Amino acid sequence: MLIKRRQVLEFLGGSAAVTLVGGLDKPSTSANPGIITPACVVRPQQTEGPYFVDEKLNRSDIRSDPSNGLVKPGVPLQLIFQVSQVGAGLCRPLAGAAVDVWHCDALGVYSDVSDRNSNTIGQKFLRGYQVTDANGRVEFLTLYPGWYPGRTVHIHFKIRTNASPSYEFTSQLYFDDALSDRLHAQPPYSAQGQRRQRNNQDGIFRRGGEQLMLSLTPQGEGYRGIFDIGLQIP
Repeated sequence: MLIKRRQVLEFLGGSAAVTLVGGLDKPSTSANPGIITPACVVRPQQTEGPYFVDEKLNRSDIRSDPSNGLVKPGVPLQLIFQVSQVGAGLCRPLAGAAVDVWHCDALGVYSDVSDRNSNTIGQKFLRGYQVTDANGRVEFLTLYPGWYPGRTVHIHFKIRTNASPSYEFTSQLYFDDALSDRLHAQPPYSAQGQRRQRNNQDGIFRRGGEQLMLSLTPQGEGYRGIFDIGLQIP
Protein backbone atom coordinates (compact mmCIF):
# COMPACT_ATOMS: atom_id res chain seq x y z
CA MET A 1 0.00 0.00 0.00
CA LEU A 2 1.47 3.34 -1.05
CA ILE A 3 1.76 6.09 1.50
CA LYS A 4 -0.35 9.16 0.71
CA ARG A 5 1.30 12.11 -0.99
CA ARG A 6 3.18 14.47 1.31
CA GLN A 7 2.69 12.25 4.34
CA VAL A 8 5.46 13.06 6.83
CA LEU A 9 7.03 10.22 8.77
CA GLU A 10 8.61 11.31 12.03
CA PHE A 11 11.71 9.61 13.39
CA LEU A 12 11.64 8.39 16.95
CA GLY A 13 12.09 11.38 19.21
CA GLY A 14 11.24 13.81 16.40
CA SER A 15 14.88 14.45 15.50
CA ALA A 16 14.31 14.14 11.75
CA ALA A 17 11.65 13.56 9.13
CA VAL A 18 11.23 12.66 5.50
CA THR A 19 8.46 13.53 3.09
CA LEU A 20 7.06 11.18 0.46
CA VAL A 21 6.03 13.15 -2.61
CA GLY A 22 4.63 11.11 -5.47
CA GLY A 23 7.26 8.40 -5.09
CA LEU A 24 10.22 10.79 -5.03
CA ASP A 25 12.51 10.67 -2.03
CA LYS A 26 13.21 13.76 0.06
CA PRO A 27 15.77 12.68 2.67
CA SER A 28 16.30 14.85 5.69
CA THR A 29 19.57 15.94 7.24
CA SER A 30 20.49 13.85 10.28
CA ALA A 31 21.33 15.66 13.49
CA ASN A 32 24.16 13.14 13.98
CA PRO A 33 27.01 13.46 11.44
CA GLY A 34 27.97 10.20 9.75
CA ILE A 35 24.55 8.59 10.23
CA ILE A 36 22.63 7.95 7.02
CA THR A 37 19.05 9.17 7.16
CA PRO A 38 16.78 6.77 5.22
CA ALA A 39 14.65 8.19 2.44
CA CYS A 40 11.71 5.83 3.08
CA VAL A 41 10.18 5.84 -0.38
CA VAL A 42 7.51 3.17 -0.69
CA ARG A 43 7.75 1.43 -4.08
CA PRO A 44 5.46 -1.04 -5.87
CA GLN A 45 6.20 -4.73 -6.12
CA GLN A 46 6.45 -6.29 -9.59
CA THR A 47 6.63 -9.78 -11.01
CA GLU A 48 9.65 -11.98 -10.29
CA GLY A 49 9.76 -13.21 -13.87
CA PRO A 50 10.95 -16.62 -15.09
CA TYR A 51 14.69 -16.15 -14.55
CA PHE A 52 15.15 -15.98 -10.78
CA VAL A 53 17.51 -18.66 -9.46
CA ASP A 54 18.27 -18.72 -5.74
CA GLU A 55 22.02 -19.13 -6.16
CA LYS A 56 22.86 -18.01 -2.60
CA LEU A 57 25.91 -16.32 -4.12
CA ASN A 58 27.07 -13.71 -1.60
CA ARG A 59 29.18 -11.19 -3.52
CA SER A 60 29.18 -7.51 -4.42
CA ASP A 61 30.86 -7.76 -7.86
CA ILE A 62 28.43 -9.83 -9.92
CA ARG A 63 29.96 -9.28 -13.36
CA SER A 64 31.87 -12.55 -13.55
CA ASP A 65 31.00 -16.21 -13.82
CA PRO A 66 32.52 -17.80 -10.67
CA SER A 67 32.96 -21.13 -12.47
CA ASN A 68 35.60 -19.74 -14.84
CA GLY A 69 36.30 -16.14 -13.74
CA LEU A 70 35.24 -14.64 -17.07
CA VAL A 71 33.87 -11.11 -16.72
CA LYS A 72 30.93 -10.08 -18.87
CA PRO A 73 31.64 -7.05 -21.09
CA GLY A 74 29.58 -3.89 -20.85
CA VAL A 75 29.30 -0.46 -19.25
CA PRO A 76 30.10 -0.65 -15.49
CA LEU A 77 27.26 0.15 -13.11
CA GLN A 78 27.66 0.70 -9.38
CA LEU A 79 24.25 -0.12 -7.94
CA ILE A 80 23.47 0.94 -4.36
CA PHE A 81 20.31 0.06 -2.43
CA GLN A 82 19.28 2.06 0.61
CA VAL A 83 16.63 -0.08 2.34
CA SER A 84 14.38 1.23 5.11
CA GLN A 85 11.42 -0.05 7.09
CA VAL A 86 8.27 2.05 7.28
CA GLY A 87 5.58 1.55 9.90
CA ALA A 88 3.94 2.87 13.06
CA GLY A 89 4.99 6.40 12.18
CA LEU A 90 8.67 5.40 11.97
CA CYS A 91 11.19 5.34 9.15
CA ARG A 92 14.44 3.55 9.97
CA PRO A 93 17.23 1.66 8.17
CA LEU A 94 16.55 -2.04 7.69
CA ALA A 95 19.68 -3.98 8.69
CA GLY A 96 20.31 -7.67 8.01
CA ALA A 97 18.08 -8.00 4.92
CA ALA A 98 19.32 -10.01 1.93
CA VAL A 99 19.13 -8.13 -1.38
CA ASP A 100 19.32 -10.30 -4.53
CA VAL A 101 20.05 -8.82 -7.95
CA TRP A 102 19.85 -10.55 -11.33
CA HIS A 103 19.61 -9.35 -14.92
CA CYS A 104 20.58 -10.14 -18.51
CA ASP A 105 23.94 -9.38 -20.10
CA ALA A 106 24.63 -6.98 -22.98
CA LEU A 107 23.13 -9.46 -25.46
CA GLY A 108 19.97 -10.12 -23.48
CA VAL A 109 21.07 -13.46 -21.99
CA TYR A 110 20.50 -14.61 -18.39
CA SER A 111 22.80 -17.05 -16.62
CA ASP A 112 21.83 -20.49 -15.30
CA VAL A 113 18.68 -20.87 -17.39
CA SER A 114 17.63 -22.68 -20.53
CA ASP A 115 15.16 -21.25 -23.03
CA ARG A 116 14.64 -21.27 -26.79
CA ASN A 117 17.40 -18.69 -27.31
CA SER A 118 20.22 -19.98 -25.11
CA ASN A 119 21.35 -22.55 -22.54
CA THR A 120 23.52 -21.16 -19.75
CA ILE A 121 22.87 -23.81 -17.11
CA GLY A 122 25.73 -23.85 -14.59
CA GLN A 123 26.84 -20.29 -15.29
CA LYS A 124 26.18 -17.59 -12.69
CA PHE A 125 27.15 -14.25 -14.22
CA LEU A 126 25.18 -11.15 -13.23
CA ARG A 127 23.68 -12.78 -10.14
CA GLY A 128 24.39 -12.29 -6.46
CA TYR A 129 23.19 -10.97 -3.14
CA GLN A 130 24.41 -8.76 -0.31
CA VAL A 131 23.14 -8.23 3.25
CA THR A 132 22.22 -4.70 4.32
CA ASP A 133 24.49 -3.09 6.90
CA ALA A 134 23.43 -1.07 9.96
CA ASN A 135 22.47 1.79 7.65
CA GLY A 136 20.31 -0.47 5.46
CA ARG A 137 22.79 -0.21 2.61
CA VAL A 138 24.19 -2.68 0.08
CA GLU A 139 26.38 -2.11 -2.97
CA PHE A 140 26.83 -4.09 -6.18
CA LEU A 141 29.20 -3.71 -9.10
CA THR A 142 27.45 -4.88 -12.22
CA LEU A 143 26.83 -3.83 -15.84
CA TYR A 144 24.26 -1.71 -17.58
CA PRO A 145 21.80 -4.35 -18.81
CA GLY A 146 21.00 -5.20 -22.40
CA TRP A 147 17.58 -6.08 -23.76
CA TYR A 148 15.66 -9.04 -25.11
CA PRO A 149 12.40 -9.31 -27.09
CA GLY A 150 9.24 -8.46 -25.20
CA ARG A 151 10.81 -6.37 -22.41
CA THR A 152 12.27 -2.95 -21.88
CA VAL A 153 15.67 -2.57 -20.17
CA HIS A 154 15.45 -3.62 -16.52
CA ILE A 155 17.13 -5.19 -13.48
CA HIS A 156 15.36 -7.58 -11.11
CA PHE A 157 15.79 -7.39 -7.35
CA LYS A 158 14.43 -9.18 -4.31
CA ILE A 159 14.65 -8.19 -0.63
CA ARG A 160 14.21 -10.85 2.08
CA THR A 161 14.33 -10.84 5.86
CA ASN A 162 14.95 -13.70 8.28
CA ALA A 163 12.65 -12.31 10.96
CA SER A 164 9.68 -14.37 12.10
CA PRO A 165 7.52 -14.29 10.11
CA SER A 166 9.86 -13.85 7.15
CA TYR A 167 9.18 -11.15 4.57
CA GLU A 168 9.91 -10.97 0.82
CA PHE A 169 9.64 -8.05 -1.59
CA THR A 170 10.29 -8.46 -5.33
CA SER A 171 10.42 -5.76 -7.99
CA GLN A 172 12.39 -4.33 -10.92
CA LEU A 173 14.50 -1.27 -11.76
CA TYR A 174 14.19 0.70 -15.00
CA PHE A 175 16.34 3.11 -17.00
CA ASP A 176 15.95 6.25 -19.05
CA ASP A 177 15.16 5.32 -22.67
CA ALA A 178 17.48 7.95 -24.14
CA LEU A 179 20.44 6.64 -22.14
CA SER A 180 19.66 3.04 -23.12
CA ASP A 181 19.51 4.05 -26.79
CA ARG A 182 22.88 5.77 -26.55
CA LEU A 183 24.65 2.93 -24.74
CA HIS A 184 23.05 0.17 -26.81
CA ALA A 185 24.36 1.78 -29.99
CA GLN A 186 27.88 0.89 -28.79
CA PRO A 187 29.57 -2.52 -28.57
CA PRO A 188 29.02 -5.01 -27.07
CA TYR A 189 25.34 -4.03 -26.92
CA SER A 190 25.11 -3.12 -30.62
CA ALA A 191 25.60 -6.78 -31.60
CA GLN A 192 22.06 -7.42 -30.33
CA GLY A 193 20.64 -4.90 -32.81
CA GLN A 194 18.19 -2.08 -32.17
CA ARG A 195 15.86 -2.76 -29.27
CA ARG A 196 12.16 -2.96 -30.05
CA GLN A 197 10.61 -2.31 -26.62
CA ARG A 198 10.64 1.00 -24.81
CA ASN A 199 9.44 1.77 -21.30
CA ASN A 200 5.96 2.94 -22.22
CA GLN A 201 5.45 -0.15 -24.41
CA ASP A 202 6.28 -2.59 -21.63
CA GLY A 203 3.19 -3.90 -19.82
CA ILE A 204 5.12 -4.56 -16.61
CA PHE A 205 6.67 -1.08 -16.61
CA ARG A 206 3.23 0.45 -17.00
CA ARG A 207 2.25 -1.04 -13.63
CA GLY A 208 4.30 1.32 -11.48
CA GLY A 209 7.57 1.54 -13.39
CA GLU A 210 7.78 5.33 -13.09
CA GLN A 211 8.38 4.84 -9.35
CA LEU A 212 11.12 2.29 -10.06
CA MET A 213 13.33 4.38 -12.33
CA LEU A 214 17.02 4.33 -11.40
CA SER A 215 18.60 7.78 -11.61
CA LEU A 216 22.23 7.51 -12.74
CA THR A 217 25.26 9.77 -12.52
CA PRO A 218 28.45 9.28 -14.57
CA GLN A 219 31.29 7.56 -12.72
CA GLY A 220 34.56 6.81 -14.49
CA GLU A 221 33.79 4.72 -17.56
CA GLY A 222 30.32 3.88 -16.29
CA TYR A 223 27.53 5.02 -13.99
CA ARG A 224 26.44 5.05 -10.38
CA GLY A 225 22.87 4.72 -9.14
CA ILE A 226 21.34 4.87 -5.65
CA PHE A 227 17.89 3.40 -5.11
CA ASP A 228 16.02 4.30 -1.93
CA ILE A 229 13.20 2.01 -0.93
CA GLY A 230 10.96 1.82 2.12
CA LEU A 231 9.24 -1.48 2.96
CA GLN A 232 6.00 -1.78 4.91
CA ILE A 233 6.74 -5.06 6.67
CA PRO A 234 3.73 -6.59 8.48
